Amino acid sequence: MKGNTLRKKFEGAMLGCALGDAIGELAFKYRHRKTLENKIDALDLLVFTDDTAMAIALAESLIKMKAIDQEDIGNTFAKHYLKEPWRGYAAGPPTIFAMVADSKISYVDAAKRLYGGEGSFGNGAAMRIVPVGLRFYDLEDLYNKAAATAEVTHAHPVGKDGAAIQALAIAQAVKAEPHENLDQEAFLDMLISSARTREIRKKLTLVDKLIRDNAPPQKAARELGKSVAVHESMPFSLYSFLKNHQSFEECLFCAVLHGGDRDTLGAMACSISGAYLGVNKIPEKWLTKLERREYIMDLGKKLFLSKISTQDPKK
Repeated sequence: MKGNTLRKKFEGAMLGCALGDAIGELAFKYRHRKTLENKIDALDLLVFTDDTAMAIALAESLIKMKAIDQEDIGNTFAKHYLKEPWRGYAAGPPTIFAMVADSKISYVDAAKRLYGGEGSFGNGAAMRIVPVGLRFYDLEDLYNKAAATAEVTHAHPVGKDGAAIQALAIAQAVKAEPHENLDQEAFLDMLISSARTREIRKKLTLVDKLIRDNAPPQKAARELGKSVAVHESMPFSLYSFLKNHQSFEECLFCAVLHGGDRDTLGAMACSISGAYLGVNKIPEKWLTKLERREYIMDLGKKLFLSKISTQDPKK
């Protein structure tokens, strides 16, 4: 794949995450496609939530450290939260940030204390994972790298598994040629074989069946679920992409217009779509309204440059 094409995929994934997040947040109020489209057209600015804020923070840490450093990731998350606590954070991350500040323990140790010592299995680690799926898209240990970034806030095995599978989906989308017919069966088989928890594997197998049966979104949403639990929302986001892999716009509306955790569903589905199609296939009329568009695109470019700078020139 040519470098320019790959760079556009990196930029598309980062911007896709932010657009899916921002439009998904609007979909909590504007729940029908036409009214949502009208609202998007009427707005001057599409504002993202904590989903994108944490993806930005994760990208910044990867670019700065040139590796996964859990303490730096946690510190960068906390810095963004303290600067903009109004972004819509759930209770978990701020609780972890406070524990680290007060007790001087590690972020991972703090995350392990949540929910009676089981840790969170929410979708907060998956929603932000896009920089990891991009930066390490061709590495065999991508799963472990993604899980390591997840456990900074999500210590439950299902929380880590869901984030890692989302990263693998993004990596597969980066490597796929969008002008060729996507092998949906192979795409899902790789994810199913990589899943390490029964909950995630079961839902991915159901995604496979729903895609094979050409099931409508209403049925998929009902059977997969779309709550804040990662083993529900991440699979439905994956379904939304596979069902609409040739259209960023259709992928987004499928993800955000069927209830549940709409902003995070949009962020996850559109991360994959942007990684597959590239930035040029994202509607320009939306991109021009996206908050901090240029900075987010620049992070995608820097992740790309960081990636190619580490590759063996003989390959």
